[in-house]
Amino acid sequence: MRLTLMWEARAARGHGPELLEWARAQVLAHEPRRREMFRAPQDRVLVLTWWDADSLDAELPELPEPDASLITRPVHRWRFEAVD
Repeated sequence: MRLTLMWEARAARGHGPELLEWARAQVLAHEPRRREMFRAPQDRVLVLTWWDADSLDAELPELPEPDASLITRPVHRWRFEAVD
């Protein structure tokens, strides 16, 4: 199955570029099939990674929580299974 992990954080005021650079610098235990990064209003950063997995709850490397000074709230994470 193809599994997509979504990681989304809202930067503390004025720290959007810093949070984006932090996310870009994160190295995972192994690389996903694909990785894309996005930014949005209100200094939000979104990272999507695509993986081949056996189940929706497969153990996969994920981006950690950034330092609390960079974000306004805990990171949001979701997993999505590709469907035809």
